[in-house]
Amino acid sequence: MKGIGVSCVIFLLISIKCIHCAFTPADNYLIDCGSSTNTTINNRVFVADVSLSSTLTPSSNNLVTTSSSVPASYYGAALYQNARVFTVTSSYSFQINAHGRHFIRLYFFPSIYGNFNLTSTTFTVSTQDALLLDHFHPQANSAVVEEFLVNIISDTLILTFAQTGNNSIAFVNAIEVVSAPDTLIADTATIVNPPGTYRGLSDQLLETIYRVNMGGPQVSPNTDTLWRNWDTDQKFLLNSALSRSVNFTGKISYMDGTTEETAPDIVYSTATELAASNTSNALFNVTWQFDVEASSAYLIRFHFCDIVSLAAGNLYFNVYVNSWAVASNLDLSSKTFGQLATAVYMDYVLEANDASEKLGISIGPSVVNGVLPDGILNGLEIMKINGSGGSPATPSAGSKKNLVIILAPIFGVTAVAIVAVALCLAVRKRKLTTKQYSKSWVPFSINGFTSHSTGSRTSNGTAFTLGLNGNFGYRLSFAILQEATNNFDENWVIGVGGFGKVYKGELRDDTKVAVKRGNPKSQQGINEFHTEIELLSRLRHRHLVSLIGYCDEKNEMILVYEYMEKGTLKSHLYGSDMPSLNWQQRLEICIGAARGLHYLHTGQAKAIIHRDVKSANILLDETLLAKVADFGLSKTGPELDQTHVSTAVKGSFGYLDPEYFRRQQLTEKSDVYSFGVVLLEVLCARPVIDPTLPREMVNLAEWGMKWQKRGELEHIVDARIAGSIRPESLKKFGETIEKCLADSGIERPSMGDVLWNLEYALQLQDADAGGISEINSINRITELSPQLQNINAFESAPAGEAATALLNDLSDVSMSKVFSQLIKSEGR
Repeated sequence: MKGIGVSCVIFLLISIKCIHCAFTPADNYLIDCGSSTNTTINNRVFVADVSLSSTLTPSSNNLVTTSSSVPASYYGAALYQNARVFTVTSSYSFQINAHGRHFIRLYFFPSIYGNFNLTSTTFTVSTQDALLLDHFHPQANSAVVEEFLVNIISDTLILTFAQTGNNSIAFVNAIEVVSAPDTLIADTATIVNPPGTYRGLSDQLLETIYRVNMGGPQVSPNTDTLWRNWDTDQKFLLNSALSRSVNFTGKISYMDGTTEETAPDIVYSTATELAASNTSNALFNVTWQFDVEASSAYLIRFHFCDIVSLAAGNLYFNVYVNSWAVASNLDLSSKTFGQLATAVYMDYVLEANDASEKLGISIGPSVVNGVLPDGILNGLEIMKINGSGGSPATPSAGSKKNLVIILAPIFGVTAVAIVAVALCLAVRKRKLTTKQYSKSWVPFSINGFTSHSTGSRTSNGTAFTLGLNGNFGYRLSFAILQEATNNFDENWVIGVGGFGKVYKGELRDDTKVAVKRGNPKSQQGINEFHTEIELLSRLRHRHLVSLIGYCDEKNEMILVYEYMEKGTLKSHLYGSDMPSLNWQQRLEICIGAARGLHYLHTGQAKAIIHRDVKSANILLDETLLAKVADFGLSKTGPELDQTHVSTAVKGSFGYLDPEYFRRQQLTEKSDVYSFGVVLLEVLCARPVIDPTLPREMVNLAEWGMKWQKRGELEHIVDARIAGSIRPESLKKFGETIEKCLADSGIERPSMGDVLWNLEYALQLQDADAGGISEINSINRITELSPQLQNINAFESAPAGEAATALLNDLSDVSMSKVFSQLIKSEGR
């Protein structure tokens, strides 16, 4: 037994330590474009493309030299002295010896080359399968290397350069086409929001946006195992005073699956660390901020190596992407079998619906007892995901035209034949799809409702009856929705969410709609699609977004809603240029949303729990009327003899009920907690999680409750409305928030009580001094308002349309008339 134990230890050590053999690429094309002689850069020979004329089509283009001085600090400065200039669409062809991942690196230095001024030109670069650069305009007199990771599955790579205008020209200084290890990018990664597994990375086109060596020097291609460039992190740090650089001189070990090709030793031997790790009150995060393109998906790779701990199990910290905690209480030793100075990496995908123009990466202290605040990051890579599921990157409407121009001179008559065949197949397929539904899943009847063919006001399609409710939900054809959204024009996108993009549209009868098209990569798939339709088909309320129809053709999952002119509540609070809201408008919006949630909890035989209440899911129409939206995660409440529903935790980070998170027991009070966070968000106009702030301010709920319990909530009110809030109204609003955010669900009020208190806060805001005094002096109800009398009529009304109409009348009731007749001034 002792011998077996020793063998296991030896095997483990061998699996951790990597006996590194230098990677030899099967394909290694290095081209010095426009040069008549070869150029050697750190033992790498870039071959003159004049000696490879057979790979260049057409070969009669311009070889030029610049008189500008290229700074010697640029890697491969000699490569930028010459350029190949294309006045017509031209292509390089490369024979591919081994299929799989390849680096494509394109070198550009826009300057004056002979008679060509390349400082203001724009052009397009593509392969036969994907668009690499669209309307590319490199900065004048600045060297840049555009790097892509492409999965090549053909025997030939065709790299095409094309002009984007009549007077435009294309150029390139140097090209690399080099094989990459197949294990460099795994097929799966963790989705940032909501947490889940992203699959299909191995088929994606990746564009390197940033590659950073944290806490260390710049790493040039000649010292990197795969000839990559790593920038320093200082220019990305929001506050460098909060961090310090650390350096390790010992030997770095590698876990199985991590090699020196993943990142070189110098990356794992240096790190940026929290500056005050030797104190117990280092309540801050270290944040790097990067400029990125909004509405694009990104692969984010974190490189970690514990080079700061004296023993395993002493380093715990949190890792954030924007406002999402992607790793809480991260213990690196748990991933390295207790070994220190051992390299690991973690991959995350930030989906397009969550990306904005700023990408924040943060590390911060954990809350593990007995552990000093600390945190490290060794390296970071940010890659834009330009493809989708192995398909070519989808060009914009303008670039599609350019792509036709690019391909035409290459393929000639063959391309025409292919287009003709494709058109025939498309016509045939369209005829077939009018006779059948999607083969990926069967169109469904909801709760046994009968499907039947019918004419619709908005489409030629199928409708289903919805039982006693009497509503109709229409199945819309995909062609109708293409027409309504201008073929899903990206310029018509009005929002994004976990399910997919939302487009503004207009149906044939001039009805404005919001069209939510499911993203095939989204984790919110068919179950959420079913849930949304099932719920909204039988719910009818003024403060719930109305479902107009859906589409399930062509493997699509599309939902069509009424169009909400003013967008989301969140966009009016922060993060956009939408107009701000005054205090009274904010109160009325909160009251409207509370009415919608109260109806969900009480308007059906069994409560419906929304499960994703947040400011982004409260929409506003042209009059700022609030409506609750996005019911994909909703859940039917517990049976009468039960107190909760046991279910997996779902929702949005920062809004989640901590009791639900701990116990996985869902109740209506989980919505109440989330709504309490929304109320605080409305008051303070800041994100619910902001890792760029000091530690005690990161979580809005925790920070806000500290001020509320001290009786000083006015200190954190949005400065734009602080002077307009009556103290009595703010006090009642703060008390309501505090009740909603109680630790235990049983201590929280119902949504009906929340609604009552918000109405009272509005009454206190509207009342003049005399009115407030009158309210405080009331000791009896003098007469019931007509609306309250309607409640008795509703309770005794027969089921059916009359009762439904009466319920809708009640949804419009302003409770302010009732408050003048309250017995108690406190509300509930």
